[in-house]
Amino acid sequence: MAIQDIYPTALRLLGRPVLVVGAGPVAARRTKGLLDAGARVTVVAPVACPALTELADAGLLNWEPRPYRPADVDGVWFVQTATGDAAVDARVSADAEAQRIWCVNASDHEASAAWTPAVAVVDDVKIAVNAGGDPRRAMALRDAVATALATGDLPLRRHRLSGTGATPGSVALVGGGPGDTGLITVRGRRLLGQADVVVADRLGPRELLAELAPDVRVVEVGKTPGHHPVPQSEINRILVEEALQGHRVVRLKGGDPYVLGRGGEEAEFCRQHGVEVEVVSGVTSAISVPAAAGIPVTHRGLAKGFSVVTGHEELAEVPARADHTVILLMGVGQLRDSAASLARAGLPLQTPVGIVENGYLPNQRVTIGTLGTIADQAEAAGVANPAVIVIGDVVRVSPFAPSHFKTADYSTTSPNAPRTTKTRVLTP
Repeated sequence: MAIQDIYPTALRLLGRPVLVVGAGPVAARRTKGLLDAGARVTVVAPVACPALTELADAGLLNWEPRPYRPADVDGVWFVQTATGDAAVDARVSADAEAQRIWCVNASDHEASAAWTPAVAVVDDVKIAVNAGGDPRRAMALRDAVATALATGDLPLRRHRLSGTGATPGSVALVGGGPGDTGLITVRGRRLLGQADVVVADRLGPRELLAELAPDVRVVEVGKTPGHHPVPQSEINRILVEEALQGHRVVRLKGGDPYVLGRGGEEAEFCRQHGVEVEVVSGVTSAISVPAAAGIPVTHRGLAKGFSVVTGHEELAEVPARADHTVILLMGVGQLRDSAASLARAGLPLQTPVGIVENGYLPNQRVTIGTLGTIADQAEAAGVANPAVIVIGDVVRVSPFAPSHFKTADYSTTSPNAPRTTKTRVLTP
């Protein structure tokens, strides 16, 4: 049988009688698939493997513990042979052929009237792969396609309404991470591929928007420091309005929706208006962007905890110690005031400070100094948002830190080992 002779289709077997001849492991796998499709299964075999006897004992199928008889094919819609005996399988196949009943002959795929594909299910999409009678090849291809669908590399978006009524809309608050397209979660990428409407921030994995289908609407609601052209109340309204029209809405945000991203407000507003909402955590820039510069927010022997703040007014409430990392988000404009606040609270002026601009992006830049010098350095270099500021001894671990920062015994493996730098670093 050549692959050109195959006409791919799908059978609706719900409530219809089917016959399985044989009761070994192969028959058990095929029977499970038939039961999942809702078929009324009769198994004919003198003995059965444990998997099939369990299904029979549970009343999910009818097992006839005897050899096959030609009359077994009478009145059935579909036949599967899997006896392991080529002669028996051929006889069953011939009897089914005589009655114009489709039959899968597990012993001889070339002579079989039908083939069983390798199958996977992703959401409500069922993938069936035939590969010229090579089951392992078919399974490998099936797995590859299923993975691509699950990760969003292939589109899962619906284009036809199911049933008679309109499908309900939904909102997914997706954390896109710090901007690199490889740092969005698999779940977030998948939901983005299913979206009808994307409500997008200025930050996050913007390159993924170019991969959307042409008819996916992108609503720009990005904010910059001091400039919010679309207020939060309007963003909330857009999410609910689009979902109530039956659309799948993705709110694509930078970082994590629940870390200084106002995702909690958006989720609450959706629920108040009866809209289903899902929150997909993202890689927050507070931790990931320092990591892009080799700065851990905690490190054995240097820091056991950290605080994330957005402005100098909160700094009075965080520990003013070099062994407690302070992370400033959206803090470039208030950097001088923030440094002064920490100094007044008792943090030494020699405490290391690192600023990472455009983390993970091609134009990433790292500026490292001390609490006493960093404001002047940032001003001279023209440091600008988006940037994450890290204050504390953990900055010493960065490969971009100057050599005189390495005097502390911060390494658990090779203390004071020299490190190389690959980016411009401004130091006093």
